Amino acid sequence: MRALDRFMLLASTGLLIGAAQAGVLDDARRSETVRIGLDHVPPLYKAGMKFRTPENIATVLAEDLATQWKGKADLQPNTQDRAALKGVRPDVMLTRVDPAQTGAADLITVSTGYSAGAMAIMRTDTTIRKWEDLQGRTVCVSAGSPYVGTLSARYAAIEKVMPAPADALLALRTGQCDAAVHDDTLMKAMLKLPEWKKFSAQLAPVSRRALVLQVRGNDPADLAVARHAAAKWNDAFWANAIKKWVNNVAFEVYLDQNVPDCH
Repeated sequence: MRALDRFMLLASTGLLIGAAQAGVLDDARRSETVRIGLDHVPPLYKAGMKFRTPENIATVLAEDLATQWKGKADLQPNTQDRAALKGVRPDVMLTRVDPAQTGAADLITVSTGYSAGAMAIMRTDTTIRKWEDLQGRTVCVSAGSPYVGTLSARYAAIEKVMPAPADALLALRTGQCDAAVHDDTLMKAMLKLPEWKKFSAQLAPVSRRALVLQVRGNDPADLAVARHAAAKWNDAFWANAIKKWVNNVAFEVYLDQNVPDCH
């Protein structure tokens, strides 16, 4: 091979390698800090606070991304107003979208394997039979829930926003609310626990949305990295994550339930 040919081959190879390594995610991994946007960022735990499992199960994925990319997760709120971020934007976003909607052209969107709709649970002796029956009834939801505001707007329910899922479910058990609304994916697993038998009345899920991983831009390298990360979120991963979430929240309710179930 002539010297010129060798030079051209090495140059083209270098360009290809450079292109493969370019992208938002590669920069984030090199910095060892990944800015991850969430629809709701839970408050930081401080000494003396009562620990609560957060509403947003996307935090599980944020932790896993940081582990996979050997960096630290810097959680930031997702926002449509990019100016509010003062030039600092998340490297990736975990957000819920309508599965029927087409993603924006400037975003790479990868499925995480999780989807959920709003599901209401009540005492088994409830008179609530359909979503419209929530009119004028008190419904507990968690701060940061995607259902905050929707229940009052659609069904004229009286929303009671609690700090975390355990607080909302505890309020249901102690008679402070007529129903509690959370992800059906989580509530169906919760209702399998024997202590929730008396609170197993439910309204069929509505407004199903998919949790997706989004990356700014259209870089092929970013797409490959995002898909590689999401490939680990298989059925076994989610089964374990959901079981852990449910057991933790159920235990938090158990610890705080200092009065008998309301009769």
